[in-house]
Amino acid sequence: PLPPPPHPFRPADFMSESKSSSSVSIGILALQGAFAEHERILKTMGVDAVQIRNPEELTKIDGIIIPGGESSTISMVAEEWKLIEPLAKWVDEGRPVFGTCAGMIFIAKDAKNQKKHGQKLLGKLDIVVDRNHFGRQKFSFEDSVQSKIDGKPHNGVFIRAPGILSVGDGVEVLGTINVSAKEMPVAVRQGCMMACSFHPELTDDVAWHAYFMEMVKKLSATKDPFKFN
Repeated sequence: PLPPPPHPFRPADFMSESKSSSSVSIGILALQGAFAEHERILKTMGVDAVQIRNPEELTKIDGIIIPGGESSTISMVAEEWKLIEPLAKWVDEGRPVFGTCAGMIFIAKDAKNQKKHGQKLLGKLDIVVDRNHFGRQKFSFEDSVQSKIDGKPHNGVFIRAPGILSVGDGVEVLGTINVSAKEMPVAVRQGCMMACSFHPELTDDVAWHAYFMEMVKKLSATKDPFKFN
């Protein structure tokens, strides 16, 4: 059985110790998975990081990260805690979202090799992904991601990682790895949405989070506070 939904928004429970100079707050969907690791790396950057478990908490942030973990569990808990529709509205309003690994699956238009009864997807990012594309846990690996965000290679940690099978016309490829002598996309952007197959939060390289922060600053500059209902 799923745990009961958490209590309504309590700022003292979720706000970081200090605000960044830009006063930008980044939420991390904290239902399951590597949300603490994202929070750690954001705090090393001086960014205000907020764990998100309720729709009400979306009103307090400027961008949101959906972390890696178990995509079907994240989806199931998000549905139980009434977060699916508010998160979909968040994207529809052009507010920044960054999905990593399982988070990429959650925001994707379609996912292959889902579990028997499927899972709820936001279906907003125009990519088709394949769950556990590279195999089970024992086949996890690290590889150099050729990046278009700064023209430099960055180490990528791939743990039961999804593969991007196809991208829509409006999707920009931000990073690739070499698979069987072919370049495979592993990081993408479409408007307010950014996603990657790997776990940038498991390294000390802040490049991907820094790129997302620039997205947030630009996209949130003209936005009014989010209203979830």
